[in-house]
Amino acid sequence: MAHKKRHEIQEDEVVGFKYFKKVTRLLERLHEAGCRRDRAGNRDLHMDQYMALLLLFMFNPICQSLRGLQQASTLQKVQRVLGVPRSSLGSLSEAAGVFDPALVEGLIGELVAELKPVAHDARLDDVRGLLTLVDGTYLTALPSLARWALWQEDKRGKHAAKAHVQFEVLKGVPVAATITSAQAAETDVLQKHLQAGRLYGIDRGYAKYSLFQAILDAGSSFVGRVDDNAVVEVLEERPLSDAARAAGVVRDAVVRLGCKTRQGDLRQPVRLVEVVCKPHRKPSGKNGRGGPEQGTVLRLVTDRMDLPPEVIGLIYQCRWQIEIFFRMFKHLLGCRHLLSYSEDGIRLQTYAAIIACLLIALWTGRKPTIRTYEMLAYYFSGWADEEELQAHIAGLKEQPPQA
Repeated sequence: MAHKKRHEIQEDEVVGFKYFKKVTRLLERLHEAGCRRDRAGNRDLHMDQYMALLLLFMFNPICQSLRGLQQASTLQKVQRVLGVPRSSLGSLSEAAGVFDPALVEGLIGELVAELKPVAHDARLDDVRGLLTLVDGTYLTALPSLARWALWQEDKRGKHAAKAHVQFEVLKGVPVAATITSAQAAETDVLQKHLQAGRLYGIDRGYAKYSLFQAILDAGSSFVGRVDDNAVVEVLEERPLSDAARAAGVVRDAVVRLGCKTRQGDLRQPVRLVEVVCKPHRKPSGKNGRGGPEQGTVLRLVTDRMDLPPEVIGLIYQCRWQIEIFFRMFKHLLGCRHLLSYSEDGIRLQTYAAIIACLLIALWTGRKPTIRTYEMLAYYFSGWADEEELQAHIAGLKEQPPQA
């Protein structure tokens, strides 16, 4: 059977470069990065150019592989506007091991600083500290392509790495990501990257009392879920307002977490807020993850004694945002076809995906979504004109705020 001929990218299929101007100016400072190892002085592909090509890969669906990226680099329009040279497959492959991903982290911080809060529930305005969701997601690949020494199987038996992401709710964007092996403990990764002045929203997988204490020691706060059978010592029952009851809150108490032998892990009392929820029944069997079924009440703990209990529930409810983000993130990342299987290569591609998310937020003034990414992809591949893109963005700004 004859092989399907590979599509050759044409000049008119690569548009929208003006939207890259903001980030390409920031990338220029990375131009000399990695050049110390180039003793012969003949390096053609520099770090800023490689990152610009990664962003092209993120936004143009016609460019689907490293070979496609190499072919795009031969186009005069790409070379002229992005300032990149004609690059060989060898140069693109080598780049993942030459350039330091840590240098990109500062650029991400600068883009985040430019973002203004997106539309959100007004009750979150009184939350002291940057409301930051934390979670991890697997990045899978074919086992035959696993080359990274730390590459391991995830819970589903697939070869994978894991991205541990921090996501700011009021700006609707990711602000940091750490790449580890699939088996790395999420609690340990978060503890190594704690910052002051944040309110971390964490799920049951982070319910480690020593982590709660580490968050407090770092000068931050937390709202997290604990297991239904978590041991608590009740110190005070707090009365519930009508607003709390209307929001489904059934209990607000001050407690100590853990049995007598574990109470030293978290040295101070915390608040237990219980909220009625619709049970989530996990499927079991061959195609399901299985595991314990969720009860009808969410047990949330926090050190914040000042916030109304319904706002504590609202903060946890915001966690759906990071799940929605992961869906779009994997669309952007193209994790079904990673461009590199080295640790640094995956980090660079992940950071490029985060920058792409930040650019979408800067262009639209809204949270990045799959639908908006798809519209931009149509535009960058020449299927939608700028008027249609602007109409889509205008429609986003008319949507009501969400929690």
